[in-house]
Amino acid sequence: MDSALTLFRERGYDKTTMRAISDEAGVSLGNAYYYFGSKEHLIQAYYDRVQEEHEQGSVSVLARETEFAARLGGVFDVWVDVAAPYHEFAGKFFKNAAEPTSPLSPFSEESQPARQASVALFRAAVDGSDLKLATGLREELPDLLWLMHMGIVLFWVHDQSPSQERTRALIAHVVPLVDKLARMTRLPVVRGVVTDVLVLVRSLRTA
Repeated sequence: MDSALTLFRERGYDKTTMRAISDEAGVSLGNAYYYFGSKEHLIQAYYDRVQEEHEQGSVSVLARETEFAARLGGVFDVWVDVAAPYHEFAGKFFKNAAEPTSPLSPFSEESQPARQASVALFRAAVDGSDLKLATGLREELPDLLWLMHMGIVLFWVHDQSPSQERTRALIAHVVPLVDKLARMTRLPVVRGVVTDVLVLVRSLRTA
């Protein structure tokens, strides 16, 4: 996988073949296909690696923080730290991942394990926090936070600032806003809107 990431950076995703990857790794083509059936499987392994590192890096944040904003912001910041070595590579394959029918899409069936693991991490951030929510929202919030995470990832892919400082600034400004909005959902005047949003989210999921 490391050899594949190197070649993807140098040649681009489309121009990199499995034979070139196996040559770079110093193994036979048959050996490469034994472990990874295609280039797409290598990208899925990359997703899994980043997700595992994200989970491991978030353990200390979730262990020491109880305030929702601190937990959520910490989880987002850890992802930026973990993903930093892959920033140049991410831009190379993003056009493939953005294709709705591509197995590289974070919304694809092939990406489901990494996606579910990420949602579970956001669920842990919510469940262990001081956040009190409107009825029904607690179940849906982790999925909504994952969608927010995808927006941050998209911003990060295009962020050319040093060490992706603009992405970190985005997180620092957006997380307190999400925290405030989530806490407002318990107010009687907002509950009707929350109910409508939940109906919309659930209808889109089953459509």
